[in-house]
Amino acid sequence: MSEEQAGGLWAYPRWIAHRGAGKLAPENTLAAFRLGASHGYRMYECDAKLSADGVVFLLHDATLERTTNGAGVAGNRDWKELSLLDAGSWHSRAFAGEPLATLEAVAHHCQAQGHWLNIEIKPTPGTELTTGRAVAETAAKLWSTDTARPPLLTSFQPDALRGAREAALNLPRGLLLDTLWDGWRQAAQDLACVAVVCNHALWDRPSVAQAREAGLRTLAYTVNDEWAAQRLLDLGLDSIITDRVDLFPPGR
Repeated sequence: MSEEQAGGLWAYPRWIAHRGAGKLAPENTLAAFRLGASHGYRMYECDAKLSADGVVFLLHDATLERTTNGAGVAGNRDWKELSLLDAGSWHSRAFAGEPLATLEAVAHHCQAQGHWLNIEIKPTPGTELTTGRAVAETAAKLWSTDTARPPLLTSFQPDALRGAREAALNLPRGLLLDTLWDGWRQAAQDLACVAVVCNHALWDRPSVAQAREAGLRTLAYTVNDEWAAQRLLDLGLDSIITDRVDLFPPGR
């Protein structure tokens, strides 16, 4: 990672579109990334996991039912089967037939636009280390010629980040937190993370100060209200993840 990312300057945009375009399009699909871009966003968060035959693709849940017309554990299916699923109709008729996206397709989209990506490693339970390695290896190859805009790899699972570190040490990492559990700062440092990404309600002046004292950048999810966004801006957070790409102009 560059000195700008780990040191005095934060290379990523302040505003990050959650799962591509929040709730305005089917999450984690190319349609969502295109819609996020139409609102002026230059960085997106997405969820990545591993198919049974080793393809890194985008999906939040462990199972397929909520956001596709498939059923069962997604990680138990080969990509050929996954690629035929409808990942858009659940959202609205306008997106009927939208397929699941591979990380490769999303990388090409972001690079063509000159945009950034936050890849949350979302392993099928029990595959944390393997998925972390695979996502990082794939990302390192996909961004090998775009070193000015490396993806930020994040996860709630320390083992996934450990696998990512083993596979691609130079890609920046961030530890996701839904509570400030004992030892969170040390865990982030042990994993050589550059950032922590917290539920927005966890951030206050003491927790921001603790992160900064540890040399960690501060990000928040998922911020959909003006009052919450303003509170975080006043705290000086480095980046904010939102569903409301229609409410928050990314240049603010």
